[in-house]
Amino acid sequence: MAESNVQYKDRLFNYLFGSEENKAWTLSLYNAVNGSNYTDPSAIEITTIREVMYLGMHNDTSFLISDEMDLYEQQSSYNPNMPLRMLQYAGNLYEKYVKQRKLNKYGSSLLKLPVPKLVVFYNGKADQPDETILHLSDSFPVESDPDIAVRVRMLNVNYGRNKKILEECKPLAEYAWLVNEVRKAKNEEELEGIIDAAITKMPADFVIKPFLVEHKAEVKGMLLTEYDEVATMELFKAEGREEGIAIGEARGEARGEAKGRAEILSALVKDGFLPAAEAAKRLDMTESEFLKLSGQYIAH
Repeated sequence: MAESNVQYKDRLFNYLFGSEENKAWTLSLYNAVNGSNYTDPSAIEITTIREVMYLGMHNDTSFLISDEMDLYEQQSSYNPNMPLRMLQYAGNLYEKYVKQRKLNKYGSSLLKLPVPKLVVFYNGKADQPDETILHLSDSFPVESDPDIAVRVRMLNVNYGRNKKILEECKPLAEYAWLVNEVRKAKNEEELEGIIDAAITKMPADFVIKPFLVEHKAEVKGMLLTEYDEVATMELFKAEGREEGIAIGEARGEARGEAKGRAEILSALVKDGFLPAAEAAKRLDMTESEFLKLSGQYIAH
């Protein structure tokens, strides 16, 4: 039986923009996306869900500012189902908000809630417009009249795209530069060396460079894991279900990480390619145990 007491494994985007340590960068990103000019990073309250109690339902980065609840997701592949996923994340965040403030949602007084703002930062290889609006209603029959509406703003943050936003958020532009450099790797064997070279090559005036150098081991682990996840998804789509899963699991093990297979399977479950029950079976654990375990990984 696999153990479930692992540490939460973040993505580099969230490590940069979703941590208490880097609230100034989060604020810079928020201002660039919204055309605002907030100056006090302490105005941001990080609310990202990572607790095991949510049974695998964790989001990338979320925070409260003013009267807004902002949910930011980074995607390395285009996913038209983000409105559904964001709806689920928002529901859990509102539940957390109500509980923390001891609000009575069953009372006769109308609760005042923060306005949800949902943004996906896309940096996959497939060409996408600078900005796309995704609607939950696209999943419903054309003739339907849904009582729930969800809109998600997807921004292409690849290097050289959305120039105004990247110019106004220096950490985001530098993150995009790094991802672009790492993508120059022609194969998996080159990847570690490419990551090292990219961080070394990064201009000295990049504001994120000292942070990346200080946390170099963690940064490399995040980028290597993300590479595995994206490669597995591509194989899964191109070569068939079982072969894609098998190659992904092998890659996870090859990384030398005890939980490599679990991370890959978590990624497949979160993207809807694999039922949680089947993933649990492959890891010789119950579905509940798997959901608790996968809730501690960042798996896209």
